[in-house]
Amino acid sequence: MAKAKAKPKTRAKAKPRARAKPRAEAAEASKAEPPHLTLSSLRPPRGSHRARIRKGRGPGSGIGKTAGRGGKGQTARQGGKVRPGFEGGQMPLIRRIPKRGFTNPFKQPAQVVNVRHLGQLAEGVEVTPETLFGAGLVRRPDRPVKLLGMGDVQRKFSVKGVTVSASARSKIEQAGGTIAS
Repeated sequence: MAKAKAKPKTRAKAKPRARAKPRAEAAEASKAEPPHLTLSSLRPPRGSHRARIRKGRGPGSGIGKTAGRGGKGQTARQGGKVRPGFEGGQMPLIRRIPKRGFTNPFKQPAQVVNVRHLGQLAEGVEVTPETLFGAGLVRRPDRPVKLLGMGDVQRKFSVKGVTVSASARSKIEQAGGTIAS
């Protein structure tokens, strides 16, 4: 059986482009009044609303018979899911790995404040968890607070009821401040 020879491709002539409107006509078209809007004439944009998918309504719907659930078995059933971490009856990974140590569920990590932010406090104010909370530097005044040494200290501060790092302690004391334990 002989193959038919392919015809050589010829370039089609390009259609002449439509001429652009003169600027005066374009300006008039943009100034044209928009159509009168009423509640009865409002329509959603084209393509913004799509029809609801009706699962299991026959082969013509494209998602009939199994309704997208695949074949038989547990996952094809209503409510046929397994809990997170379930591995089909095999010993789950969380139970296979060794357990070590202890995590204190009541631990409260310290809220950190750098000494550069102490400049937001008023002159001569004692640095306590309550004053830091009032200035918006910590979230909770009843949780532990720790001062860290990032930045410079320009004024003297009296620190009370706050844990202080070694670098923050030296900067506060160099500026003439005091730290009460």
